[in-house]
Amino acid sequence: MDLADRVIGFLLSCISLSIFTYYTFWVIILPFVDSDHFIHKYFLPQGYAILIPVFAGVALLSFLCIFIGFVMLKSKKKKA
Repeated sequence: MDLADRVIGFLLSCISLSIFTYYTFWVIILPFVDSDHFIHKYFLPQGYAILIPVFAGVALLSFLCIFIGFVMLKSKKKKA
């Protein structure tokens, strides 16, 4: 395995772990912290905790559907 692949894999793992930790703290721990605590200024309002993953899921599903559609159209043209 190439060193560049390992570095990219390590960076992606670190980014994923950071996002998971941030989201977990935001959704699970932050509601139990007083609302006037300074830590609240580092997080978005709680409503976005649902909107962001839903939007990301819809965007991912849309991209997958478009990609599959293009692949099916391309394979249909090759057969004809």
